[in-house]
Amino acid sequence: MRIIFLSQLLPLPLDAGPKIRAFYVLRHLAEAGHEVTLVTFLRPGDRDADVRDVARFCRSVETVPLVRSRARDVRDLVASVGSSTPFLIRRDRSAAMTERLGSLARCRTFDALHADQLWMAPYAARLQVGLRVLDQHNAVFRVPERLARNQSNGLLRYALRREAAKLETFERAMCASFDRVVWVSEDDRAAFRGLPSGTGERVIPIAVDPTAREPLQRSRPHRVTFLGGLHWPPNAEGVRWFMRRVWPTVAARVPSAVLTVIGKGSARAFGRMPPGPAVEVTDYVRDLTRYLSETAAFVVPLRTGAGMRVKILDAWTWALPVVSTTIGAEGIVTSPGENLIVADEHEVFADSLTRVLKDRALAARLGANGRATVEALYDWRKVYPAWDQVYH
Repeated sequence: MRIIFLSQLLPLPLDAGPKIRAFYVLRHLAEAGHEVTLVTFLRPGDRDADVRDVARFCRSVETVPLVRSRARDVRDLVASVGSSTPFLIRRDRSAAMTERLGSLARCRTFDALHADQLWMAPYAARLQVGLRVLDQHNAVFRVPERLARNQSNGLLRYALRREAAKLETFERAMCASFDRVVWVSEDDRAAFRGLPSGTGERVIPIAVDPTAREPLQRSRPHRVTFLGGLHWPPNAEGVRWFMRRVWPTVAARVPSAVLTVIGKGSARAFGRMPPGPAVEVTDYVRDLTRYLSETAAFVVPLRTGAGMRVKILDAWTWALPVVSTTIGAEGIVTSPGENLIVADEHEVFADSLTRVLKDRALAARLGANGRATVEALYDWRKVYPAWDQVYH
């Protein structure tokens, strides 16, 4: 098939869950014999070398600049108040993307369209194709819905609930307009029960390449590491909760431990919250080797979100022991106590993390079993042949 693949993100480098999903799906489609044209937004900081690397799997790569600003966000937020269009969709509307797709439609024909994430779904109407496929990385409306539950400010709680309601309506309509919808977890699929019977729904989890990384040889492990973009509200909210409610107890019990928070947007997320002693906050790091080789435990303290946390798959690939909340581990096949530890209350999280830091045998078992899980269940070469049925 000739497939036009619409992506909100350049799929390289593989430093975020949405990129990992898009890259390996695109690679599988190309290696399965499809002719793929990638049309992607390009952000400031994206590298020409990464465009060239992803182009190896594509007939062509068409890029459209995506420029965001605080002023534009404020404008779109105000405009969305009296509109049925959610703010998260409105902020990424692009006349340049619409124009580029129109130009492609005039000079090429495509058999199928692949919209990667909800943000690209509205652009599908611009192209005449025989098959429309939507890859739903998560049920997006659940993110503001869950953020609202943990929000003490009444006005913000109301705004988040309103955004969630608009997103759910919009998301349901978009899903119904596609021939096939692919979810990454049964939890998200269940959130949209009642879609039209003609909508072909499947669940295909996010998968990674465990063969690309060896289990880490750790030296002087003393770090408790969180890895994830802090510009993403669920990450920032979870880390703040962890630093306030969990970390002081753990730091008192294990004085040699250092909490290390690594992620884009850390300066904005913690501008009003000094990290304090035994805490190290750093922005985006391209080479994580030093930090990960010193990691004694990997934490995923999320209390909101949807879809799958690829950071757990990454930690398992590195054979790191993981302590996570239930929501943090949502959508992933887990064996609590065997391939990770699940804890939701702050006291239980602190107790569990302390145990992992002090019990080296437990930490080693969790890491080894996590690595075995990702090799068995989340290797893209084993999982993604399921996409052949989607495009059959």
